[in-house]
Amino acid sequence: MVGGDEDYVYDETSGEWIPAADAAAAGGATDTLEVRDSVGNVLQDGDQVTLIKDLTVKGAGQTLKRGTLIKSIRLTGDAQEIDCKYEGIKGLVLRAEFVRKR
Repeated sequence: MVGGDEDYVYDETSGEWIPAADAAAAGGATDTLEVRDSVGNVLQDGDQVTLIKDLTVKGAGQTLKRGTLIKSIRLTGDAQEIDCKYEGIKGLVLRAEFVRKR
């Protein structure tokens, strides 16, 4: 048996068992997720953004006004959500459609 020592992993996308080497090559190509703001600028970890409209923050009883500066965002792995830190609000996650890169 030639090549019998090869490892296989389950690919959830296709529903099949594939060689680990093929999975690593395919996984590297899908890790490039682009998160874009309201005007189409690509966002990256550490960027500063400003809000383009007033947003009511659920659970905080507070409204973030248009033009509010959010410093040092973090991408979450979702194409439309960014993790933010803002004074007085823990765990703030904003939709990318409501921000503009500064």
